[in-house]
Amino acid sequence: MEGTVDGFRYGVVTPLAAYVMACLGGALGLRCIVRSLLHTGSWKPGWLALGAASIGCGIWTMHFIAMIGFQVEETRIGYHVGLTVLSLAVAVAVVAVGVFLVGYRGAGGASLALAGVVTGLGVAAMHYLGMAAMHLDGSIRYDPPTVVLSVLIAVAAATAALWAAVTVRGFLASLGASLVMGVAVSGMHFTAMAAVRVQVHGSTPSWAGDAPTSLLLPMLIGPVVFLLLAGVVVMFDPLLVLGDGEWNRPARPGREEKARKEPPGRSWSRH
Repeated sequence: MEGTVDGFRYGVVTPLAAYVMACLGGALGLRCIVRSLLHTGSWKPGWLALGAASIGCGIWTMHFIAMIGFQVEETRIGYHVGLTVLSLAVAVAVVAVGVFLVGYRGAGGASLALAGVVTGLGVAAMHYLGMAAMHLDGSIRYDPPTVVLSVLIAVAAATAALWAAVTVRGFLASLGASLVMGVAVSGMHFTAMAAVRVQVHGSTPSWAGDAPTSLLLPMLIGPVVFLLLAGVVVMFDPLLVLGDGEWNRPARPGREEKARKEPPGRSWSRH
């Protein structure tokens, strides 16, 4: 029997919350990557890792917040803990590959294309691994053309995000880029969900497990707390916030330095 799929059980609440988390992860990640590029010291790998973790956590959190609103009316839905955690590790790892590629090799055509493809395929893998973590009294099928479209969107979104990470400098520009990233990542998710078809085995709800929120909400606490802590790091580092503002400009010579450079007696000749 064909299951009745509803991806908006709570209306616009879960899509909006998912979009906000995607934007937050993108904004924090972009600022951290900019920080690593502006000051290439011993802390560069740390800033790149923080940026990758922020973007990865934002994407993963977006996915599972959106999944809270997903239901099949004829059966209950549960999630496999191991696969759910593995999907988070995949999200962070593949974003890290792309971030470190552009962080050390720049946004040249070849490196950006490679990083975008790897990261996009990884984001898609995270999504479908998260879908594989679902268990219900039925089987899940996918519409192949829609799946291909979702993967292409993931690759395009990842490439655009990595390009923005190494080219966008100002705070407002980064904020705008993160909003676009949120649209792209959310668009990939809901395009992939449009490919879902559920074949239910029974005619009545037969899985008596807990509701999805009983597992997903506790698991979301960790990544959300991490993003909040990363936000604190960003807010307390003026260079991260201001980008190419006054904090990035070389200090102007002081009066004493100018005085030392002036020839003797020059200052008296002005009077």
